[in-house]
Amino acid sequence: MPNANPTIVIERCTEAHIEGLTALYSEPSVAAQTLQLPYQSRELWRKRVGLGQDNEGLVALVALHQGAVIGSCSLQQVARVRRAHCADVAMGVSPAWQRQGVGSRLLAAVLEVADNWMNLRRVELTVYADNQAAIGLYQKFGFETEGQLRDYAIRGGQYVDVLSMARLRR
Repeated sequence: MPNANPTIVIERCTEAHIEGLTALYSEPSVAAQTLQLPYQSRELWRKRVGLGQDNEGLVALVALHQGAVIGSCSLQQVARVRRAHCADVAMGVSPAWQRQGVGSRLLAAVLEVADNWMNLRRVELTVYADNQAAIGLYQKFGFETEGQLRDYAIRGGQYVDVLSMARLRR
């Protein structure tokens, strides 16, 4: 995918990004579209992106604009031997940068690793059933809905459904 905005840089998440990552997911509108609780600690985010761990099956990327974290995407290979051909994707983008290609750039980057470096056959995710923008993004990259999970999570004090989506490489 061509770089539509050359001021946005995609790179692996490092210790230098933890403060920005923590702030990104503390943003109420970002936390509301993920399964993350807002206001999590920097230490929790260090663990989630694998800092200080030797985990070759985890790819944690950030999107930066002028050095500030504006989005993140992770790919986590399933640890179970019989599901080692699979990975989960999780993503968040700052509201100010949504619908500007940041999610596409992040997703393209992790899928390139999944396909060409890890030889993964199945990449899966869950997305809130009412998040049409995210669903459209995932469909653009070949993800298909495999099912709807009812009352899957609490968001804004209400139970909400998610779609289980996956992309299979043949």
